[in-house]
Amino acid sequence: MTPRRILIALTAVLALLGVAPAQARVTKLVVDKVESPAFGGQAFGAAGAYETIAGRAFGELDPGDARNAIIQDIALAKDDDGKVRYVATFFLVKPVDMAKSSGLLWHDVPNRGGRITLPEASRTEGDIGLSSGWQGDDSGATAQTRPGGEWVKVPIARNADGSSITGRVLGRIVNRSGMDSQPMLVQGSPVPYRPASLDTRQATLVSRERESMEGAVTGETTIAPGDWAWAKCDATTPFPGTPDPTQICLRQGFDPRRLYQVVFTAKDPYALGVGFAAFRDVAAFFRTAKADDAGTPNPLAGGVRWSIARGVSQSGNFLRGFLHLGFNQDESGRRVHDGLWPIIAGRRIALNFRWAQPDGVLELYQAGSEGPQWWVKHEDGVRALPPRSIMDRCRVSSTCPKIIEHFGAAEIWALKLGVEWVGTDAKQDIALPDDVRRYYIASTAHGGGAGGFTSAPSSATVNCPGNNYGPAVLRANPLPHTQTVNALRHHFRRWVMQGIEPPPSVWPRLKNGELVAPTKTAMGFPTIPGLRATAPEAGFINPVLDYDWGPEFDPNDATGVPTIIPPRIRRVIDTLVPRVDADGNEVGGVPVVLALAPLGTYLGWNVTASGFHKDQLCNYAGGMIPFAVTKAERTASGDPRASLEERYGTHEGYVKAVQAAAAKAVAAGFLLQADAELLIQQARASDVLNP
Repeated sequence: MTPRRILIALTAVLALLGVAPAQARVTKLVVDKVESPAFGGQAFGAAGAYETIAGRAFGELDPGDARNAIIQDIALAKDDDGKVRYVATFFLVKPVDMAKSSGLLWHDVPNRGGRITLPEASRTEGDIGLSSGWQGDDSGATAQTRPGGEWVKVPIARNADGSSITGRVLGRIVNRSGMDSQPMLVQGSPVPYRPASLDTRQATLVSRERESMEGAVTGETTIAPGDWAWAKCDATTPFPGTPDPTQICLRQGFDPRRLYQVVFTAKDPYALGVGFAAFRDVAAFFRTAKADDAGTPNPLAGGVRWSIARGVSQSGNFLRGFLHLGFNQDESGRRVHDGLWPIIAGRRIALNFRWAQPDGVLELYQAGSEGPQWWVKHEDGVRALPPRSIMDRCRVSSTCPKIIEHFGAAEIWALKLGVEWVGTDAKQDIALPDDVRRYYIASTAHGGGAGGFTSAPSSATVNCPGNNYGPAVLRANPLPHTQTVNALRHHFRRWVMQGIEPPPSVWPRLKNGELVAPTKTAMGFPTIPGLRATAPEAGFINPVLDYDWGPEFDPNDATGVPTIIPPRIRRVIDTLVPRVDADGNEVGGVPVVLALAPLGTYLGWNVTASGFHKDQLCNYAGGMIPFAVTKAERTASGDPRASLEERYGTHEGYVKAVQAAAAKAVAAGFLLQADAELLIQQARASDVLNP
């Protein structure tokens, strides 16, 4: 066993014997700004006026506590007294009169430092909102300079003698051109680590002509150390430019047809896993404490009876990692959150290992699919990992929350969700425990689209999200998540507060014949005029790649130290996708009005129009192909899909289809009546077959 594993095992034994280490906790609360009343003094139902409180929480951790020992490098991030300290921002939204509160706290996880406020619907119900920082790398640092940004300041890990820790790190530059220097980005944020030396002989820079979705590389060329510099350069300061550890300057400039990748020795890693503990301890303080160590009162003292943590995309991935590593148990052994809602998030965040880059979105060489992604013990036979689940630790400590997760098609096609449903061997549906609900919103983009009813949807250019990925071929997918999410929030609230169970889980399953290989033939996808032959077809989906990060990396928990950079790809893991109907729209999802009364083919994928990724998956953008309006129009183009005229006849026929769809969604519990009435009004006012 490594010294770190011995420490974890020892502290666990001490906990079982009743020898409790010093508690991790928030020791000081600083209030920086109060707005009371907030929201223009508006009153929200019986809860009345609301106020907002922004501030900072100062916390300390004991590296010897079993609940903290899982944090990567925590023993190397101590102050002189042996404690590990952090500062995390927070933002509270609460009734001015807490006696009018519902007692339910929504603890929102910020996405890349963006502060979250409590929605108006929740204020009307008297709920409380809390947004607090967790990300301590460059996104967190950027948030410190942004008005209203959330961040956590975590310590830097150092060797026992105080010297800098070093290790290999990867950075990438794509779709850039010209002689100006360029930064290395992860998503839209800078790579959070700096080179230990600006000597280019200590790093390796290559350019690549092509990368397949499976990670096959062609046309790689090494750039000589003398032909590039760690520097900022432009027309006024040409190569070799002004030294800058965040920029790369090329003697010959950047070729937009090629991707550039640098592997360098970095220094001073953040103990980023401290962000998990900060999120835990801030929640526990506001839920249970009366005051901080100096007597500063807790603004919510005694006012929180239930708590649900909620996170979207990157933030939802954070919640899955938070639970998996045991952080839903506070320093006193109590459950922190009664509910967890990871939204459009099908993996665990890549946070708790040395040199982690949590802004990653599962592009090539980005971690996040390692270990169990499912909620019950299931063997990972393809990667030769033992039966594990995300809930193993909370089952042992009896601190598991109720869980709702929901996804769209983009998470299947681009964000590697499929293994959660059927495992790495894709041979059987993995069961759900009774305290987990799963809902699939078929044929939708990441987070859903703008909604609305129109026979002439916008043809404005869609950009592929990610690291400067490029433009998309197809127009944006309007199929929304909004109304479904409103219904799920209603159900989750009642489940946690009253024990009223939500609707049964709905997602595509192997046993129903709803999951198939990601090819046009297997899916039953129609031949639509103008759609490129590459989509969908073999090699188009973003698959799970079984990476070898080296012997110091734990593939079960995604902790440790990666030493093989970039990682080797052991194998490509097969991924399944939902089958589609004759229109190309997916089956097996919850009822959504626009999907039940469709105006086109709605896709969780799109095609990259140009640049390095041309003709490949457009990362996690969705797309839409509208139906022809008339039979003559679709016959002339050779479109096999029925026209709007053939489907609905008249405008009134379309309104009736929307009414029937709304009634079905309401009856199933996935649409609130107020939202149904609004959608019907919008359909009646629309231009669909409306002269």
